[in-house]
Amino acid sequence: MKPMSKSPLQIARSTYQPKLPAALKGNVVLKEGATTQSVADQNEIKELFPNTYGMPLISFEPGETKENPIVGVGVILSGGQAPGGHNVISGLYDGLKVLNTANKLYGFLGGPSGLVDHQYVELTKEIVDEYRNTGGFDIIGSGRTKLEEEEQYEKGALICKKLGINAIVVIGGDDSNTNACVLAEYYSQKKTGIQVIGCPKTIDGDLKNEMIETSFGFDTACKVYSELIGNIQRDANSAKKYWHFIRLMGRSASHITLECALQSQPNICIVSEEVEAKNMTLNDVVETIVKVVVHRAKHGLNFGTILIPEGLIEFIPAMKNLISELNDLLAHNEDFNALNGDEEKREYVKGMLSTESCEIYRSLPKGIAKQLTLDRDPHGNVQVSLIETEKLLIEMVGKRLAQLKAEKKYNGKFSAINHFFGYEGRCAIPSNFDADYTYSLGYTASLLISEGKTGYMSSVLNLTAPAAEWIAGGVPITMMMNMEKRHGKMKPVIQKALVLLDGAPFKFFASQREDWADEKSSYVYPGPVQYYGPSEVCDQPTRTLLLEKGY
Repeated sequence: MKPMSKSPLQIARSTYQPKLPAALKGNVVLKEGATTQSVADQNEIKELFPNTYGMPLISFEPGETKENPIVGVGVILSGGQAPGGHNVISGLYDGLKVLNTANKLYGFLGGPSGLVDHQYVELTKEIVDEYRNTGGFDIIGSGRTKLEEEEQYEKGALICKKLGINAIVVIGGDDSNTNACVLAEYYSQKKTGIQVIGCPKTIDGDLKNEMIETSFGFDTACKVYSELIGNIQRDANSAKKYWHFIRLMGRSASHITLECALQSQPNICIVSEEVEAKNMTLNDVVETIVKVVVHRAKHGLNFGTILIPEGLIEFIPAMKNLISELNDLLAHNEDFNALNGDEEKREYVKGMLSTESCEIYRSLPKGIAKQLTLDRDPHGNVQVSLIETEKLLIEMVGKRLAQLKAEKKYNGKFSAINHFFGYEGRCAIPSNFDADYTYSLGYTASLLISEGKTGYMSSVLNLTAPAAEWIAGGVPITMMMNMEKRHGKMKPVIQKALVLLDGAPFKFFASQREDWADEKSSYVYPGPVQYYGPSEVCDQPTRTLLLEKGY
């Protein structure tokens, strides 16, 4: 690999030595805890995973010197990028070399497809050193190929045998780690001798539970987005104009939006899970926004910030039903595909929908309605993540305010600017927290492999304490699984973690949002991610994690 060009910050960060839990700074001994069961559907999950179900929790503690066998390990980066992926690989590499200098690490190129297609590179010290503490997944690339077929598993086993690979580490989110669990079960059943270990990655923050306190990348991404939100708020407070509608990543859960609100204190923050729980309509969401806009206008404040989660549309019950009907109606519908012209297609759709869904469809701006019928994924489903919800809300809020102005109930000025923060946070240089956390996850994965474990996810707990006090171990992936309907079939998947409305982070937000919405200035300007300086500035975890742990 050609050495990359580096900025002064990258050069400085390359010398940063991530902090490790004290228990990992020397020889360790594995301690087994309680046996586990899946979070739901225990009988079904146990039947599907007879070889990897019910395994105990694991922790590592200081221990005596021992001989460690020589192992070969393959690593896969799977799914979307998240800050810290390179440090998982760095920690894995260093851990393997500490265990036995003869150990080898191979990177499969382009994600899971690299395992199937036998595309790989041996990761040497020279290569790994180039990528320490950097953002991105470009050391070996990533991909979204799903490992679901026996033929794929067999091809993977073939290259592992050729290279002398004893274990595969899958760095990914809930779907990727579900694939890792299935792969671990298959290789155990076939007695291939190939272990599979997962690492919890996703900036969305929806891969977490009692044993996975947070997924890596969430901390950095939220700090990057919060800086941008703070910059916008300072501009709005300076110029005294524009309502900024800011859509943030997180289709399946609102963790990013909530965390950014906790860091920046915007005037309005919509939380999808609350919208669903209250059975709110799209008009209800609009009225929530309009109420604040009108109140601030009475005090001469025709500006503000509104945070919107990417997946909001799917959490509005009536919209969710509409999308479901459209998916059933239009997936591989040849009659619809043969129609010419937007209006002809629009009338066809209206004639096929239920009365309630038709009313919702008719109420939407034509651009959004068109998007719902034209932008389909390979399965024929609506690509919800492509819907520009912030633009939809701007248009609907603007129309409602015009009505109120005509009724002399509003006399402000409404000008709006839309933003979407997504890719800006996925490959940022990892924060100190993520740099340390991911390095510890990789190092822990090497220990799980050395102990012969499979079907486990690398786990590091006690994350609100200094890194030296973190607790490293492993959690059986089957413990996190339940059965869900995917493409018409019930399948085992890792249960997504949604924002809990009775959880401390949301309850704190709910107690503050009226103050943030009013005419008094409450904005917080978080500033850029800090890498150097006092620990209370540089090493702190997210507000979400601190509140969950009672701080």
